[in-house]
Amino acid sequence: MGISRYNSEGYSDPTSHAALSGIRKEEKAAKRAYRPLVYICSPFAGDIEGNIKRARRYSRFAVKNGAIPLAPHLLFPQFLDDGKPAERAIGMFAGLVLLGKCEQLWVFGKTVSTGMEAEIEKAEKRDMPVRYFTENCEEVVLF
Repeated sequence: MGISRYNSEGYSDPTSHAALSGIRKEEKAAKRAYRPLVYICSPFAGDIEGNIKRARRYSRFAVKNGAIPLAPHLLFPQFLDDGKPAERAIGMFAGLVLLGKCEQLWVFGKTVSTGMEAEIEKAEKRDMPVRYFTENCEEVVLF
């Protein structure tokens, strides 16, 4: 239903019509622009180079599916050493803090590491939706 060019008394009211039409356009644009923040959960340790490539692909998949990906395991190893237990603990803590800012947790791959287990457990405690995907980014429905 469109916005009337006339007021309740039947007189033309172009100013109100223009203002209300502008508001409606902004609301529609905001709905189209909305993208949920999703936490990308995938392995890091082991085949680090391969896992980084896969995490990048998973993040790109999230973008293509209308989400804003957050992959802390791509960020924190840039300045924290995952091989040092104290620095790994800082990275895990920071990642769990960031998880709290997300709307969903997306888990990728068939391997679930101990770090991923902690992220999944935290998401479930927060009643956050957890979605599972294969390495080929195909969603797996769990019962």
